[in-house]
Amino acid sequence: MENSYQPGDLDFAVIDEGREERTGCPEVVYCAGKTTEQALAIIVKMREAKLPVLATKADAVLAERVRQHFPGASYDPLSRLLSIGRLREEGQGLVAVVAAGTSDLPVAREAALTAEFLGSRVELIADVGVAGIHRLYRRLEDIRRARVVVAAAGMEGALAGVIAGLVSVPVIAVPTSVGYGAAFGGLAALLGMLCSCSPGISVVNIDNGFGAGYQANLINNLALKGEVCCSQ
Repeated sequence: MENSYQPGDLDFAVIDEGREERTGCPEVVYCAGKTTEQALAIIVKMREAKLPVLATKADAVLAERVRQHFPGASYDPLSRLLSIGRLREEGQGLVAVVAAGTSDLPVAREAALTAEFLGSRVELIADVGVAGIHRLYRRLEDIRRARVVVAAAGMEGALAGVIAGLVSVPVIAVPTSVGYGAAFGGLAALLGMLCSCSPGISVVNIDNGFGAGYQANLINNLALKGEVCCSQ
């Protein structure tokens, strides 16, 4: 069978060099399920095409291999995000990423670093879950300054609904797989967030910090475009 194989393609992957032009954001490498050699080859091809690289669910072995080729690569072991370059060097607007507890930080940092890579200015606010709700109220003014809020929480996932009842901007809820047995690996938090009575919430999948950070950046960019239009 004939195909439209291009010189830059690999035999196991096709680099989407035009995605940024179509969507405003470049292709992102999901590393889970790929071998180290496959992920490395994709990253090398992207850099040959002068594309900024964001790789999610990357392990330390891949990070070390990538650094051998690109010493300037950044790796965050907590979120398992690896990056080379950024879409915009200076962040714009403001995204608040709020983590209910320290155990939610890996997912929260994935959201925060994704939004930063894509060009948003980000403030990460940790350990303000509803079990000690006074901690949330201490940071409420910081949260209210943001154009969009990402709320990462496990257990019953109540944080997103509480925040959505206190702010006037979109809230992206991220259920995390944190919690005791009946939390079912984040399913309880997911269902709680989906069933929240607070309006203005959208929900991504369990532990999908990348998806939340990506969506938050899109919303932040829309707000920035609106400000530009209004000022003209």
